[in-house]
Amino acid sequence: MIFNTDILVWIQRGNPKASDIFSGQDNRNLSILSYMELIQCAKDKNQVKTIGKLVRDYSVNVLPLTENIGHRALIYIEEYGISSGLRAGDAIIASTAVENNLPLLSGNSKHFRFIKELDLRIFRP
Repeated sequence: MIFNTDILVWIQRGNPKASDIFSGQDNRNLSILSYMELIQCAKDKNQVKTIGKLVRDYSVNVLPLTENIGHRALIYIEEYGISSGLRAGDAIIASTAVENNLPLLSGNSKHFRFIKELDLRIFRP
């Protein structure tokens, strides 16, 4: 399973449901974009270290941006950017899930629900 950025934010905020789902998975994945978003939003170096420790301690596989992921994301932007407001970051995260044949867990269903190829799992905090 790929975890959208919001799930790790819920974990950082102490949400037990997000923590249970995350720790209960055998195969934890993040798009490189989600990892960068987490680092970018860190308030200080301690929070950056905490994020890195979470990724290491839970053996999270950070999936790279590949040519195929980039190409698929561009197609999603062309197809859904105007009609549904899909943004580049969400297109890359969705494309990472589709290209790796993994479900995406997110609390932001409105960002992804229109992508037919995506196996979207909805998180309700």
